[in-house]
Amino acid sequence: MCYLDSDYQFHNYMAFEKEEKIFNDFVKNKGLKQSEQRREILKVFLKTEKHLSADELYGLVKRRNATIGFATIYRTLKLLCECGFSRELKLKNSSVRYEHLYGHEHHDHLICLKCGKFIEVVDPGVKRLQKKLARTEGFSIQGHKLLIYGIRRKCKN
Repeated sequence: MCYLDSDYQFHNYMAFEKEEKIFNDFVKNKGLKQSEQRREILKVFLKTEKHLSADELYGLVKRRNATIGFATIYRTLKLLCECGFSRELKLKNSSVRYEHLYGHEHHDHLICLKCGKFIEVVDPGVKRLQKKLARTEGFSIQGHKLLIYGIRRKCKN
């Protein structure tokens, strides 16, 4: 089992060029134009290895470009989800967070109800169990999301 701390980490520049091309092609195929604002949002989102809310992404982007509005952030997040770079995580408290998908190994989440910290968990045993359950039920898995809520050790006191 592997635990991945979801604090800030950064992509390298070459990865960004590849991701930018994929996103640009996706936007173009939808009949939309790639704007400098979308490029800036994409760059900040991909650089920030954290489960972000739209508000948090807006705050990070505003530091770099004050002209970008919240509506542009929200529309770009929807495009990122549509193109497969991100997915929405709808949490128990009804808040929505966005996480990277592209180039990331599938993982599940432990979420602390006290501090809100996300801990990404990669466990081959969970994958095996999912496949076994699907096989037993004659079920074809199209995707899944496992969110486990609790209180982490540091927050129990």
